[in-house]
Amino acid sequence: MTISENRLSSPTAETIGKFVAIVGDKNALREPDEQAPYLTEWRDRYEGKTPLVLRPATVAEVSAILKLANETKTAIVPQGGNTGLVGGQIPNKEGTEIVLSLTRMNRIRSVDPQEFSITVDAGVTLAEIRKAADDVDRLFPLSLASEGSCQVGGNLATNAGGVHVLAYGSARQLSLGLEVVLANGDVWSGLRKLKKDNTGFDLKHLFIGSEGTLGIITGAVLQLYPKPAHSLTAFAGLPDLDAALDFFEHARSKLGPALTAFELLPRIGLDFVIRNMEGARDPLEAHYPWYVLIEHSGPEKEEDAIGIIESLLEISIGENIIKDAVIAQSQSQSLALWNLRDRMSEAQKPEGGSIKHDVSVPIALIPEFIARAAPVVESIIPGARPVPFGHFGDGNIHYNVSQPRDMSKDEFLANWEKLNEAIYALVTSLNGSISAEHGIGQMKQDLMARTKSPEELTLMRAIKASLDPNGILNPGKLL
Repeated sequence: MTISENRLSSPTAETIGKFVAIVGDKNALREPDEQAPYLTEWRDRYEGKTPLVLRPATVAEVSAILKLANETKTAIVPQGGNTGLVGGQIPNKEGTEIVLSLTRMNRIRSVDPQEFSITVDAGVTLAEIRKAADDVDRLFPLSLASEGSCQVGGNLATNAGGVHVLAYGSARQLSLGLEVVLANGDVWSGLRKLKKDNTGFDLKHLFIGSEGTLGIITGAVLQLYPKPAHSLTAFAGLPDLDAALDFFEHARSKLGPALTAFELLPRIGLDFVIRNMEGARDPLEAHYPWYVLIEHSGPEKEEDAIGIIESLLEISIGENIIKDAVIAQSQSQSLALWNLRDRMSEAQKPEGGSIKHDVSVPIALIPEFIARAAPVVESIIPGARPVPFGHFGDGNIHYNVSQPRDMSKDEFLANWEKLNEAIYALVTSLNGSISAEHGIGQMKQDLMARTKSPEELTLMRAIKASLDPNGILNPGKLL
């Protein structure tokens, strides 16, 4: 039981009326058809109910909502773009929790190219931030497949990773300052642009990755970077999985910090994308069991960068580390190669049910993890089809498993918890993490007690009790 969980109460008609008055009738959604987009996530694994979806437009409105919620012991579920994959943004099935959507808080407050920073509302989409940076010849490197709809408040609340963690770090490393509304309605304004501020606790790190359980992020100052003079994409076929590790060591040694992405794709995943996603095609003539997508970004002239990439690929082919490769010759070709990676999750839907694991292990142990996981899957669900892919360069593998062709979806998905247990046990034995970038939400809440030490859990619960003593913020999630 979470702290003060038993103190929460269903909002009365009077309380609901007070919430509606804060944002106005137009932005307090009560009809089922209006609420529907806020009550389920895209995989249809989690679905909830709510008496009210509130859509505030200002920090003052968020503050007033939380002040009232704290006084009336009403549970609040913060929601950004609703792209989360562990159910952290979905209310309970009892309909006792109010959804607070940040969608209308979508202002880019300022862009400061000299300070290499951008200050935004929490509801601004990742794509809008990347474009605003690009417009002033700067780069915001956080890049996700859902960037057109995910919002930066949610990215920060879940410490989103993406394909460029290898070079730039996760959302945590890209945040300079935050604005947060606390459970009692107080507003902490920490929107600082400083790179160095050694004056006690760095409070922003409490809220980044806390999944809306400690406060609601309403604004952020984000770190921008110089825009690379070039960005080259290459796609290579590998003879086996061990070669991926050898190729990564070669690429990191030769490209250094200019190696901005190193993504692993299996042949089965590529087949799914080509079969199920319109316009996708095989980049290489022959088929290989594994592929790597790499990105090289830096200040060099493009012709010099091409020479560096060609040298890396030629040496790697000569040493039989890779079998074949192609370098994108245009922006459209680069997008086509990235499309193969970005649509890999989506391409699994037409194949039936998919049991997913967002895990990380030490990079050197990725081949061992994938090799040991395959017989585990086969022993639990004979004929199931593992589709491991993801961010090899930072150790994050999305170990997805598609259903057998001759099994019903319901029968397959009934094995979700059993397979999770087995895969997570393997990950833990390799000193890995059961959640690399998607968070805990409600999906992995029970696993926290088995993967965190008692001391860690005690500290986290103490922080929760201090900042949200009535337990109104996203109850039943994370802890």
